[in-house]
Amino acid sequence: MKSESSPESLSESGFPIKTDYLVGGEKAGSYPFTRGIYEEMYLRKPWTMRQYAGFGSAEESNERYHQLVNAGTGGLSVAFDLPTQMGFDSDAPQSLGEVGRVGVAIDSLDDMRQLFKGIPLDKVSTSMTINAPAAILLLMYEIVAAEQGISSSKINGTIQNDILKEYISRGTYIFPPKASIRLICDIFQYCAEAMPQWNTISVSGYHMAEAGANPVQEIAFTLSNAIAYLDAARERGQNIEQVASRMSFFFVSRTTVLEEVAKFRAARQIWAKIIKNRYGISNERAMHLRFHTQTAGVQLTAAQPELNLVRVTLQAVAAVLGGTQSLHTNSFDEALGLPTEKAALLALRTQQVIAHESDLARTVDALAGSAAVETMTEEIASRIEELIAKVDELGGAVAGVEAGFQKSEIEKNAYRISQEIESKDRVIVGVNEFTSTPEPYQPLRVDDNVAAQQREKLAALRNRRNNHAVVENLEKVTAAAKGDMNLMPLIREALLADATIGEISDALRAAWGTYRAPESW
Repeated sequence: MKSESSPESLSESGFPIKTDYLVGGEKAGSYPFTRGIYEEMYLRKPWTMRQYAGFGSAEESNERYHQLVNAGTGGLSVAFDLPTQMGFDSDAPQSLGEVGRVGVAIDSLDDMRQLFKGIPLDKVSTSMTINAPAAILLLMYEIVAAEQGISSSKINGTIQNDILKEYISRGTYIFPPKASIRLICDIFQYCAEAMPQWNTISVSGYHMAEAGANPVQEIAFTLSNAIAYLDAARERGQNIEQVASRMSFFFVSRTTVLEEVAKFRAARQIWAKIIKNRYGISNERAMHLRFHTQTAGVQLTAAQPELNLVRVTLQAVAAVLGGTQSLHTNSFDEALGLPTEKAALLALRTQQVIAHESDLARTVDALAGSAAVETMTEEIASRIEELIAKVDELGGAVAGVEAGFQKSEIEKNAYRISQEIESKDRVIVGVNEFTSTPEPYQPLRVDDNVAAQQREKLAALRNRRNNHAVVENLEKVTAAAKGDMNLMPLIREALLADATIGEISDALRAAWGTYRAPESW
């Protein structure tokens, strides 16, 4: 392990490894940050190793979180089940068959308390992959931290909170776009005052990539969405320099190592130029494109799943060489079901081997000067800027969403990829070439009793709470949602009265309705 005092290290042959091999030209940590947002990048401290986990009940997920923390992960990333993502309680008719399936079921403050029981929230950075009900889950987290005696000003992490990509690629939206963005701006304002270390949004290209976006589309549509959020904040009279400084990003890392490295480098320089030239902001922190990376789930195969260990390693290497701030490595068995404990540990260990046994983190931007990578960086940057300009011509990201532009472009690319796989122009080892007889494998399965347990907990909660107080608080949320005041304090009061995520979401539905995508999409 590298010394905290000296970033220089020795090679296996005994000569010093230079902290930077690029002679002349741009240095890491200097505008436009092509080579990295920090001068020393990983020389003193590795990226945050964050594992995405959550399944079944809060109790089960809490056990997995303790395992990950004890194994050396520096951050947690919470996966919520589909009802939670859609703002439904576990006992709602819409939740049937989905409780605890793709993430953890969270209905109330009690569930959130259990989820983080024994986890020191002042020492662990937490990322929560939640969008439409992001405000509710963030406030739950803040309340639980306060109950641990931890000030809101001291907790750190990220809330995904990126609703535009839901309309484009993923579909877990609740409210119409304008109402959703209003709620996002409420979060910006609230966190600026109460939670200054919290990253208020993680603008995500990952899910667009998983839906079929190529690297250029992934970055261009993500940055266009980020522009839309900054514009909305500016219209609300907010300090967009402050908003941009707490904005983070979320990208995929594919097995195409050279192009992925070039993609990350191009994304950094374009975002820095957007902040400087479009918004006139010179604050370096605001110009920093800080991003989390997850290895490509869509590239995992159910056939010969052990090969996914190789794929994930390549993807992780690309993310590290590309200068990511945090990284999640997928478990090799995720194409078959929820990751087993052993597979999740192997995924974390993959990062630890790269950090401590390879020399990838011992020098800054190791591929700088490579003819292939530098040329690819220029080409990708040019194409990204062209696609952002197309979105601008449509009237911005929201107008593009309403016209179905981004969704259509991604679907075209996804179709192209599927054709290439079918024709074997794109080789997928174990799938269309180099196949073998599948071996039996038993993935982790969610306990079928989780839904019943959640319904029982909800019934007990509703029996013991002051339901009159709950109704009063929910009515206040609905009334305020019809106006323009910040909803965060009112939602917080409703949570403290033991209102559930479904009840608060319904209070907002009463004011805003729900969104239905145009049939033309």
